[in-house]
Amino acid sequence: MTEYNLRNQYFDWLCKLVDDRQHTGEYSYQKLFVYLHNTDFRYTIAMDGNRDEDGIDLRYRFGNVNNYEPALIASVLDVRPCSVLEMMCALAVRCEETIMNNPDDDSGFGKWFWLMIKNLGLEPMDDWRYDESYVSFVVDRFLNRDYNRNGEGGLFVLHNAREDMRNVEIWCQMCWYLDQYLRM
Repeated sequence: MTEYNLRNQYFDWLCKLVDDRQHTGEYSYQKLFVYLHNTDFRYTIAMDGNRDEDGIDLRYRFGNVNNYEPALIASVLDVRPCSVLEMMCALAVRCEETIMNNPDDDSGFGKWFWLMIKNLGLEPMDDWRYDESYVSFVVDRFLNRDYNRNGEGGLFVLHNAREDMRNVEIWCQMCWYLDQYLRM
């Protein structure tokens, strides 16, 4: 297998991991996924380094699922920083497996991933309506934490945010969102 083939197989695996026809219907989001995968996840709050590590760990999960040696994953996939797509996929996985306590059911990954896509404002960006300048603006807004105090424009939106979500690590934002979501 060539490095190119392995990288493409990994990208396809990530996309399938969060595929959710309930949210996407028959639309393709390939262009959006490529953009998110080509954009490095960067963070300013130290604890968000855990989200970065979770994204990197997905590479090895992929390797394990497909019986690839960790050394191969390290030499081919682990040569670049965590992407925004990897971070978001990993967060969806962690939400479903850890918080929702469904470690054997991967069908919920897409639900959480598409919630984040919707909150970011990227849901309309299917391949037919894809606007790279808009996507770039939205992703930069998220990465620079230029979204609203309540999280609007970020990954998680709270109706009554007690703290400024721009100053809170992503994990806590998710937990607060789930606390609010599960009470509804």
